[in-house]
Amino acid sequence: MRGMTTEFDYFVLVTGNSRRQLHAISEEIDRVLEKEMSDHRMGIEGYNESRWILLDYGTVVVHLFDAETRSYYALEDLWGHAKRVPLPWQRENEVAEGSP
Repeated sequence: MRGMTTEFDYFVLVTGNSRRQLHAISEEIDRVLEKEMSDHRMGIEGYNESRWILLDYGTVVVHLFDAETRSYYALEDLWGHAKRVPLPWQRENEVAEGSP
């Protein structure tokens, strides 16, 4: 997102299957970033409603959606021209499948 917005450098999109799963994902992200990387969340929105939870870590913003809400807002389409950065396990799959 660098160069496209001054608000953040990266955003992550996640889909959960239930309110409970979205809460668990949110809490695990917080735990890992805080305890293992000393990164503290600056803000959170939507946790109680749990259809779209936004976690703000400054340069990284994480969007946790239920499937219906993710489809409705279609952030992938809105920011579709942004450079995609594969996660480590996605890179491993690309190598295993012979993709560049």
